Amino acid sequence: MRLLRSFLLCATILAPLPAAAQEKATLVADSLSIVNETTLVAEGHVEVLFRGTRLKASRVLYDQAQDSLTIDGPIVLDSGEGQLVLAEQAALSGDLTNGVLTSARLVLDQQLQLAASEIARVGDRYTALGRTVASSCRICAENPVPLWEVRARRVVHDEAEQMIHFDHATLRIAGVPVAYVPRLRIPDPTRDRATGFLRPELLTTSQLGTGLRVPYFIALGDSRDVTLLPQVTTKGGRTLGLRYREALSFGSIEIEGATSRDEILPDDRRGYLFARGTFGLPRDFTLNFQFEEVSDRAYYLDYGLGEKDRLASGFEISRARRNEFISGRLLKFRTLREDESNATIPSLVADATFHRRFGFGPLGGEGGLRLTTHSHRRESRNPNDLDDDGIAEGRDMSRLSVLVDWRRNLMLGGGILGSALAEFGADAYDISQDAEWQGSDTRLHGAAGIELRWPWVRSMASGTSDVIQPVLQVVWADRSDARVPNEDSVLVEFDEGSLFALDRFPGWDATEDGTRAALGINWTRYTASGWSLGATVGQVIWQDADPNFSAASGFDGSQSDWLAALQLNLQNGLTLTQRTIIDETFGVTKAEWQIDLSRDRYGISSRYVRIRESEQEARPDPIEELALTTRYRLTDAWSASAAGRYDFEADRTARAGFGLEFRNECLKLDLSLSRRFTSSTSVTPSTDFGLSVDLIGFGSGVTPGPSRVCRR
Repeated sequence: MRLLRSFLLCATILAPLPAAAQEKATLVADSLSIVNETTLVAEGHVEVLFRGTRLKASRVLYDQAQDSLTIDGPIVLDSGEGQLVLAEQAALSGDLTNGVLTSARLVLDQQLQLAASEIARVGDRYTALGRTVASSCRICAENPVPLWEVRARRVVHDEAEQMIHFDHATLRIAGVPVAYVPRLRIPDPTRDRATGFLRPELLTTSQLGTGLRVPYFIALGDSRDVTLLPQVTTKGGRTLGLRYREALSFGSIEIEGATSRDEILPDDRRGYLFARGTFGLPRDFTLNFQFEEVSDRAYYLDYGLGEKDRLASGFEISRARRNEFISGRLLKFRTLREDESNATIPSLVADATFHRRFGFGPLGGEGGLRLTTHSHRRESRNPNDLDDDGIAEGRDMSRLSVLVDWRRNLMLGGGILGSALAEFGADAYDISQDAEWQGSDTRLHGAAGIELRWPWVRSMASGTSDVIQPVLQVVWADRSDARVPNEDSVLVEFDEGSLFALDRFPGWDATEDGTRAALGINWTRYTASGWSLGATVGQVIWQDADPNFSAASGFDGSQSDWLAALQLNLQNGLTLTQRTIIDETFGVTKAEWQIDLSRDRYGISSRYVRIRESEQEARPDPIEELALTTRYRLTDAWSASAAGRYDFEADRTARAGFGLEFRNECLKLDLSLSRRFTSSTSVTPSTDFGLSVDLIGFGSGVTPGPSRVCRR
């Protein structure tokens, strides 16, 4: 009866409220009572839900005549949109949009906390705080001073604009004032984009001196923005960078660049400009374009933009479907290498490709048709080879090619898998400005072969299984005696994919000729515990040696070098990959070793490469390098990384770097130090130092790390 009486009184007092409010307002409490017929008193675990806002308190008094709430805490007011208010007492309007909360804290997106003696709610949009302390750092009883805090005379949070305004703000680090700003505006943690300054960066290089970069972000709407990147250095360097981005309904555009003045080249204005974009076209076609330009060879390295040594500008239209690929592109190249000249490299290149896969009718199996065109032009008009590299200084070339391939797999007796394969191609070349290769010519070439695979499978009671597969491939190939120079097939890769290829040249200018056989064996082990091991050994034998293969390719002579490849994957995150090409004297022609270990606390990635010298491949000196990258989490908040590259031929370190990062719930600090040891006529060795600090939750947009642990 008592519960029924309270329910009837609540229904009577709420009857005059608007219909919309009655539909959306919900009140839950341990006890309800009516005082003076106009005041509703809710006590004990009170919870009010109204228009998406949830209020929790120990006691609530609702005055119907004044449409007001008097609330006793502890109070939790949750807007449902990332804003949480904690207070001891409050006096609010009936719709929870106006009023005052005392001894209160405002928590935004579970990151930034703003504490004040009094918080005022105004018009369901603004939250105003008096003297305020703002921080996202956890405070412990043994050390109540946060890593950083911002103290302000007044703070206003605009929920509609998702912005926080500070008046007379002071930044304190570990309790020590370090900066004062009369007016400060930052986006709250729930906002993704807002105009304003981004995190400043402190940069130091041996060539430019110590510099400060202060990015300024300008939001031009939901789909466009501009970032200004001014930078000054102690050695007279002045740089203004810019990045423009725009997302369209049918694609995207990004433009970035910079203009610089420095003491490295004091008489020149230096800079770079990049532009790239992607657009969707009708019939599933895509248009990609890019533009790359730089003032001088060393600009990228001097300003830490990367190690680009060739630039490419142009566009490509392409479409990729299940059994079809179409592409057309036009590119303009510029070299930054000191041993190359822009007048003698193929600077203007045009390509078109049509590739279609299909069933091969009565023959069965699968076939393919490839139509390609290629043209390149050099700026030079000299038809002679002045530098004795086998290519005329001004050689221009155009090519039209067609290639049809076919493969059919058959199950033979005894578990042997047989394959019949073939291809036929035709090329038409037109060469100009070359005293040796001048003129037009056509070429026919074809190849046919058989391939036998005999897989042996062994399964053990422990769940381990082995698959051993010997492979034999015999190919006959022939080509017409056309005079065609080789420009796109000089560098040939010897790996598991090319071991059983019909043609091992990567491009179109060279085609493999003659009768040959490829022998190999694959072994793969899978274990129940999760690790696996794969190994391949193989060799190619020709009836007659092909002179287009260089000695460093591993395919020269009538017998190729031996290929030995291994891949090991362990359950603990370790991956080992190696590929070695060994000649008949057991010398190493090529070697590549890569080790990757990825664990929660640490990771290592190491790559070793060794390649013999080859004048035919334009590599007069051998290459032998070791690259190493490591990371280690020292504690939950601290992590370190290191990277380096060592040149064994030059007997020196080419590059080395070290990084240190601290990240917790409120602060991210990045420290980097790197040294480049290589030098040339336009590039000198340099040392770079970088420092950046993010106040997480204070307009940084950085993901928080682990929270500070307090001692009990």
